[in-house]
Amino acid sequence: MLKGFKDFIMRGNVLDLAVAVVMGTAFTAVITAVVTNIVNPLIASIGGNNVAGLAWQIVDGNGKSVMDFGAVLTAAINFLIIAMVVYFALVLPVKKIQDRRKRGEEPGPAEPSQVELLTEIRDLLRQQQRPNR
Repeated sequence: MLKGFKDFIMRGNVLDLAVAVVMGTAFTAVITAVVTNIVNPLIASIGGNNVAGLAWQIVDGNGKSVMDFGAVLTAAINFLIIAMVVYFALVLPVKKIQDRRKRGEEPGPAEPSQVELLTEIRDLLRQQQRPNR
């Protein structure tokens, strides 16, 4: 029972799915920051400019017209940090374990390529067409 669970966990697609969920969640934060802090203020604004740090208020006095580039940059940096942690803490160690497991396995005989099979068929057909001497 434990061997089956270990094989299930060590399967590559389970880890890929877990990584995809974490990366998707982190990327959602980036998209949310872009929409909240850049797209929405553009829609809510009519004009004006007030630059404060990495934020830009398009219309003075309209708090919804602030384009906060700092929040977007923070979300992008958080995404990269999460991706790095996932890679070095999950993907890389599991890949090394899988490589170790594969080293113990002997590779089977190589399958012939399509060209080799077609060449063999051609040669057999030529032999059949020649009269037996």
